[in-house]
Amino acid sequence: MALVRAIQQTSSSNTSRCCRYHVFLSFRGDDTRKTFTDHLFTTLVNAEFRTFRDDDELERGEDLKPELQKAIKHSRTSVIVFSKD
Repeated sequence: MALVRAIQQTSSSNTSRCCRYHVFLSFRGDDTRKTFTDHLFTTLVNAEFRTFRDDDELERGEDLKPELQKAIKHSRTSVIVFSKD
């Protein structure tokens, strides 16, 4: 099951009305999970961006789970983290 971590914001901004999340954070692999991606997630949350990060590992070629598809659809923007591995 996906672990969703998000900060709730009480703002009445357009983002709050149209999207569940400000940012969908997409990454794969342990090489960035506990380093760059974790720092980026923490920084976004501390800046009061509602941020979705899926902590389950998706294997190459595996279909996206419905909750991931929903999170992507309800996010204002996506940040994709690439790595060598």
